Amino acid sequence: MQIKINNIELEAREGETILEVAGRAGIYIPTMCNRDGIEPYSSCMVCMVKDKQKDIFIPSCSAMVQDGMDIDASGSEVLLLRKKAVELLLSEHRAECEAPCRVVCPAVYNIPEMNRLLASGKIKEAIELSLSELTTSELLCTTCKGYCENACRRKKIDTPISIRNIHLFVYKNIVSDRPDSVTGNPDKEMDFKKKFASRIGRLDDIELKEWLKECIVHSERSREIPDFQSAGSEAQNCMHCDCRAAEDCSLRAISQNFSVKDPIGKIVNAPIVKKINKKNGLIFENAKCIKCGLCVRVCEDSSDEPALCFINRGFVSIISEPLTEEFDNILATQADKCIDVCPTGALSRFNS
Repeated sequence: MQIKINNIELEAREGETILEVAGRAGIYIPTMCNRDGIEPYSSCMVCMVKDKQKDIFIPSCSAMVQDGMDIDASGSEVLLLRKKAVELLLSEHRAECEAPCRVVCPAVYNIPEMNRLLASGKIKEAIELSLSELTTSELLCTTCKGYCENACRRKKIDTPISIRNIHLFVYKNIVSDRPDSVTGNPDKEMDFKKKFASRIGRLDDIELKEWLKECIVHSERSREIPDFQSAGSEAQNCMHCDCRAAEDCSLRAISQNFSVKDPIGKIVNAPIVKKINKKNGLIFENAKCIKCGLCVRVCEDSSDEPALCFINRGFVSIISEPLTEEFDNILATQADKCIDVCPTGALSRFNS
C-alpha cells in the first residue's frame, strides 16, 4: 500500500499501524501507552494524528493503515491536540518529580538517593554519589541554612531527617579523594518560599502517612552523625517522597517537549496510596499512575498468578490488585515486567 505522512510517500504493509509506518520512516510520533509486543490500547491520546481525507483525528498507535491515506503527523492542529492530551494526563498525576528536600537544595544534591544508599548499607556507592555531585571547592552544606530540612515532609510527622549532618559526615570521608580543581557556582542559592511554599501543602496529613510505609524501620533518631551506622539508621527514616523515575519518565519528557507546566490544581478521584508488596518488593503509587494499562496488558496472558487490573468504572477507575486478592499476592514472578513498561514510575522496587 502507498500512504502519505507529512506529505512523504511511504510504503505500508497490511496490518501495520500508522505509528509503525511513521517510525520506520523516521517520523517521530510521541506515545505513552504503547509498547512493542503489547496490543494497543489508545488511552493516552498523545499519539494523535489527522486523517486529512476524512478530516478526523485518530490515534496512530491503533489506527491501521489504508491504501491512499494522507496523514498529518506534525501540523499545528495535531500538536495542539497532543498538548491538550498531556495537560489532561498531568491534571490527574498527583506526584512530584523531585522530593521537596532536593527541590530547595541550592546545589540540587540527590538527597533521596543518598538516603536510600546509606539505608541499604551501600557505603561505597554513597561516597561515590557525594563525590560526583561536588561542583564547588567544598560541600555547600557547610554554609547552607538547611533549606532541605525545612522542606522535609518527615517533620510533619515528628522531626526532619538530619540531612545536612548526613551529607557533612559523608563529605568528610571523601575529602582526600576530591579533585584538585573543581568549578561551579556557589552563589546559586534559591529562595525557599518562592521556590517551594506553593507546593508544600499538596499532601494532607492522611496522605503524608502513606509515605511512612516505605521507611524500613522507625529506628532511633540521630541528630549527630558520628559514623556510617548512625547515618544509615537515620536515613532509614526517609519517607522517599521523590520519584525514582524522575530521570527516565515518559510523561516528564513529553511535558517538557511541549512546554507544559505541572498544574497546581489537580483532579482528585482517589486518595494518595502507596502499596508495598513485602514478598517481591514491588511498590505501587497510585498518585503517579496515568491508567495507561500497560502493566495490565503485559501480564494479561498469565493465568498462573494474580496480576494488576482495572477496578471501578468510568472516571473513578484505577489500577489495583484484583478485588479478591491482597497486594502481597500479586505478580510473584512478573513484577519486573510491569516496572519496565510503566511510563511514569508508579511501579518501582522497594528501597531501589
